[in-house]
Amino acid sequence: MKERYRTLSAVMLMLIREINGKEEILLQKRKNTGYMDGHWDCSASGHVENMESMKMAMKREAKEELCIDIDIDDLEFVSLIHKINGVDTIYYNGYFKAKKWKGEPKIGEPNKNEEIKWFDIYNLPDKLVDDRKEAIHNYIQKIPYSEFGWNQRKQR
Repeated sequence: MKERYRTLSAVMLMLIREINGKEEILLQKRKNTGYMDGHWDCSASGHVENMESMKMAMKREAKEELCIDIDIDDLEFVSLIHKINGVDTIYYNGYFKAKKWKGEPKIGEPNKNEEIKWFDIYNLPDKLVDDRKEAIHNYIQKIPYSEFGWNQRKQR
């Protein structure tokens, strides 16, 4: 039987808190990953492993990267972005938010994460990974699905 095409899937966390009636999002600054190092990223991010649901992966990544525990029921789906990088790397990126967690967020992988910082959700840093910027826009505008990078791909 012919093997079907396999795509990559990843999850990104939007850890959200409210201060004085304004939403803030925790972002991490990437380093030594080989992808967009020096840019801000979602609170936590990572690949979905074999036999793992997106929510299971998000819970695991939050623990590994931020040293916090999030109940799966406290993860709320925000958006799915079907992304293409370059010519042929295709991802399904699932974005989830959490407003409840146990523990104080701190850097759990200092070899991959230079800094974490809370930002006003309407005043994000300039050097933010592009599709993450779109995902935060999707969250604000309640857009459940978008595509990223496809309009830049040359037609064959």
